[in-house]
Amino acid sequence: MSQSSALPENVAAEPAVATIPAGLKDYIAIARPDNWVKNVFMMPGVLFALLIYGPPIDATLLTKLVMGLISTCLVASANYVINEYLDAEFDKFHPLKKQRTSVVRVVSPALVYTEWFVLAAVGFILAAQISMQFLIISVFLLFMGVMYNVRPFRTKERVYLDVLSESVNNPIRFALGWFIVAPALTVSTFNGLAFFNSLPPSSIIIAYWMGGAFLMATKRFAEYRLIKNPELAGLYRRSFKFYTEHSLLISMFFYALTSAFFLGIFLIKNRIELLISFPFFALLFAWYLKIGLLENSPVQGSEKLYTRKWFMLYVFLFCALLVTLMFVDLPFLSNLQNNEPYSLNKGF
Repeated sequence: MSQSSALPENVAAEPAVATIPAGLKDYIAIARPDNWVKNVFMMPGVLFALLIYGPPIDATLLTKLVMGLISTCLVASANYVINEYLDAEFDKFHPLKKQRTSVVRVVSPALVYTEWFVLAAVGFILAAQISMQFLIISVFLLFMGVMYNVRPFRTKERVYLDVLSESVNNPIRFALGWFIVAPALTVSTFNGLAFFNSLPPSSIIIAYWMGGAFLMATKRFAEYRLIKNPELAGLYRRSFKFYTEHSLLISMFFYALTSAFFLGIFLIKNRIELLISFPFFALLFAWYLKIGLLENSPVQGSEKLYTRKWFMLYVFLFCALLVTLMFVDLPFLSNLQNNEPYSLNKGF
């Protein structure tokens, strides 16, 4: 049986095969420069490294910051390019993504792979100017893009692994921000142990990863509900053949709890003042979940999420609170850590 004969009836209304060749504007579009704003997730890594290492904020650091942001944007765009090109045969089954450039235009494979190579190469050249650690993490970002999109790996088609492999970009971005500030290892001092010891604390890496997984699982949930047809959803994304609304909701709950647990560990060990932000962090997750449960939820695309003005204002104020708590000492909280542990036998 051919694939076309097995399609649900509502797929018959899909657009005809693209015949218009892609132009320069289309090749720029598949690099998704509009998604570069996501690299703002590097900034917490920058701020925590500033707090720990305390380097002078001078022209050298600012230059490395600009180069690091541009490098990450280029490497991320390389991942977006192969993502759009390799997803075209599946995106035509998605109610919104069927309008993407690679679906409605004829793109040249040679130009796509050339674009991917140039973006990655220029990104790596800039990364090498910052530090060896930054370059290694940049290579890992590109590697995860290949794992996520390219067969036979194509982790985006594997249930649960699709969420975990895409959300790993969050701690990668954190580490990239961290290594803009952290002391660079030289050729003579570089080895596996030195590199491992220069990484950010594992607690914030896991918290960041699971936080991203919560956001990504919420996006999957919204997509699944938008398509409203498990068979059609499975044609768009193979992992949807195995998901249900319940399984996605349960996974969102797991990711949120795990993120909160490791975030608490990180805050207590590294910056007790940030504990004040914890209820606001919980409210942020709860608010995002509420938006994710809406019909045709805006969490399916960052460009739609930006239209939630009150939510975005809250995100801005929350970030301002985090920055303040990073650099303002609250001695009464530090004193709580120095108190003797409570004992059930006290007084006996």
